Amino acid sequence: MKGTIHNEGAFLANIAKNLGRPPITEGISLPAWKNAPQREVLKHATRNDLVEELQEQCKRVHTEFHLTDSTQLKHRLNQVIEQLGDGPLIIPNDDRFSQYRLDDLLLEKDTFVWDHQAGRKNIEKAERANIGITFSEMTLAESATVVLFSSKDHGRSISFLPSCHVSIIPKSTIIARMTQAAAAIRSKVARGEVIPSCINFITGPSNSADIEMDLVVGVHGPIKAVYIVVEDK
Repeated sequence: MKGTIHNEGAFLANIAKNLGRPPITEGISLPAWKNAPQREVLKHATRNDLVEELQEQCKRVHTEFHLTDSTQLKHRLNQVIEQLGDGPLIIPNDDRFSQYRLDDLLLEKDTFVWDHQAGRKNIEKAERANIGITFSEMTLAESATVVLFSSKDHGRSISFLPSCHVSIIPKSTIIARMTQAAAAIRSKVARGEVIPSCINFITGPSNSADIEMDLVVGVHGPIKAVYIVVEDK
């Protein structure tokens, strides 16, 4: 990751001073943990096993689950959109909508494509949208969590402000848990890739509960969430 760090030495020296010792600049290494239980969860699961785990976890987080292939994705997505009350829709500026041949369907609907040059208009469209549709970058089977990378072409509001969120999940993106997601992000950093300024881990619809454990859905985000897993490779 490219960037410039300013005043690092002074910052660390101040911490060391308050700890009552000189700065330590050599001989530092990460500890070798004797046990790493986080790596054992779903360790031997196949991709199909992870799909089954994801489906089971969706039941626990009030999320509708669908499994389809690329030839039927357009039909299934249209069914979901109609069941949720149709548009307006908002989507990121993402080539995968074309790759999966969803353009015609979205053109038939009242669809707004995120435009970084449109400024505040994007937020207004997201506020008025009934459904936001995204592609998951990584999908955590253990918790039924989709991972979204924000960018100039993919604003956070797409999955946050509409009443419903539909996430299209390529089967190849499904991994076991947060452990693997963190490792993948660290690998990107090690390769010098630019990491999104906002990485969102979203588990189902917005769920809130007070001290009496009364569940309220949709207070801080979408009321409904739908995951569509598509066989890709």
